[in-house]
Amino acid sequence: MSRIKQVINETAVPSWLNSVPHNYGDMGAGTIKADEWRNLSTIFFPLALISMWGEGTSHPSPEIATRFRCILDHTMTVVSAISLACMRTMTLRRSAAYLEYMTQYICDFLILYPDIKPRPNMHMAMHVPHFLHLFGPVRSWWCFPFERLIGQIQRLLSNHKFGDLFFMLLMACLNIFGICFIQAKWNLHYFIHFLRPVT
Repeated sequence: MSRIKQVINETAVPSWLNSVPHNYGDMGAGTIKADEWRNLSTIFFPLALISMWGEGTSHPSPEIATRFRCILDHTMTVVSAISLACMRTMTLRRSAAYLEYMTQYICDFLILYPDIKPRPNMHMAMHVPHFLHLFGPVRSWWCFPFERLIGQIQRLLSNHKFGDLFFMLLMACLNIFGICFIQAKWNLHYFIHFLRPVT
């Protein structure tokens, strides 16, 4: 964990790349969002693992070195699949490569971790190429914008007053989407009064 934190703090990333918590793994880091998980798994985890288990690293025994190298190769297989799935454009060749990487990842998982049962999301990951054919690049149908909106709504103070919940959510959404200037200009409170549910 300390090596991952060190990599996060020492790696220079482009300004357009969403940052990840510098105190990743600590209680104060909060909940990691999906976009942060993507950046951690495709940028910071590989850098940390390669520096610890890659070519030229030293280990107590050749068996441990071989085991770590197998785990590193296994991790890089899923990183390759994630990178392909998250590209801004999608082709049949990329989709086929994604499926190949995920198939290899699951096969190696069964060998490397025989005591752990495969997870349902592994099965679901095998269906992603079908969605790529139907809907195009993942960026056009992933849910990060909705996750952000849900995060904003979860931080609203409701004081458990359910009668005003609709009004409160509407005003919060208007503020989130930057339409708060309408509120002052056209006295939106007056019009929204008629939208309140009858109690």
